[in-house]
Amino acid sequence: MPINAQDVQRLRRESGAGVMDCKRALEDARGDFEKAKGLLRERGLEKAQQKADREAREGIVYAYVHPGGRIGALVELSSETDFVARHPDFRELAKEIAMQVAAMDPKDVDELLGQAYIREASRTIGELVAGLAASTGENVRVRRFTRFALGEERSELQQPQPTDDARDTGVGAR
Repeated sequence: MPINAQDVQRLRRESGAGVMDCKRALEDARGDFEKAKGLLRERGLEKAQQKADREAREGIVYAYVHPGGRIGALVELSSETDFVARHPDFRELAKEIAMQVAAMDPKDVDELLGQAYIREASRTIGELVAGLAASTGENVRVRRFTRFALGEERSELQQPQPTDDARDTGVGAR
């Protein structure tokens, strides 16, 4: 079945993958759009796994506060370069992950990455991260996060104990 340019563009728009990747996926799926999207997801995960060993020292910390101000989340999303960290898609992913943390209260990064995405249950947060890694060509990862809820006590939010030097000088002892 011949693949037309409109289908390639539509798949590219929806997936964020490159033109040639979209064309190959449509060819491999014999024109089946949904199957092609699935192939791109699988290939994106493979690419992300190959990049996982590369250092990701740039990134952003994104803060989300739920309307009403009773729940909030901070997420550190990292990339290899500040160029990617400044991209609107990177910031949008950080926002979506922070909203996921606020809504679902995962206990750690592994649990977060395995959770179904609240806006599209057929995808996981890990797949969203892998998709951005595939489209940018960089290692993108969730380093850490925390969630705050008004009046909630959580042991992992305790302040670290100051070192002996900090006690002597007052530095870091807050």
